[in-house]
Amino acid sequence: MVEPLDPDAALMLRVRQGDAAAFEALVEKYKQPVANLIYRILRDATEAEDLAQQVFLQVYKAADRYRVTAKFSTWIYTIARNLCLNEIRRRSRHPADSMDIGSQENEDLPARQFQDVASAQPPEELLRDELVRKIDLAVSELPENQRTAILLYREEEMSYEEIARVLDCSLSATKSLIHRGRETLKQKIKPYLRTGAWQEAAES
Repeated sequence: MVEPLDPDAALMLRVRQGDAAAFEALVEKYKQPVANLIYRILRDATEAEDLAQQVFLQVYKAADRYRVTAKFSTWIYTIARNLCLNEIRRRSRHPADSMDIGSQENEDLPARQFQDVASAQPPEELLRDELVRKIDLAVSELPENQRTAILLYREEEMSYEEIARVLDCSLSATKSLIHRGRETLKQKIKPYLRTGAWQEAAES
């Protein structure tokens, strides 16, 4: 049972009572993190925006059935992940629809919030940005369950227990997924850390 004072769960209980302002507050807080997570799973910015809207539509429709059995963040990320899995299954049945997915790896990631990069960026910042892109690409190439576990742990700072709920697997399996994902990322990023400049960028 989640702590009763989880403020987001309290907001959702108000949504269940018909409080539109509470729903707007939840949307404002979670719209970007949810869209970012979906993008990082699917690597499709347009689909991320569409699925994020579906997430909040499901949240709204489920309001009258909502019960506090976990943190609100755990609940909404579970909805987001399930929609992503549905989309992945749909793509596997219709691969022609997703031929261009993954071709965006050289674009700025929405997870970075469409930041404009100054043309006169110092070399060390350029190296850091390039390293971030390499890490993002390496994360995108992980198996879905490892990728989602790593993203929830690293980006959303969720506990192992919360991630296990989202992934619907045991705590030990969750720890194993994160460990394997980290080891894979270390191996993929290692070639880019062999020069002093890359190493300094990674540590700064």
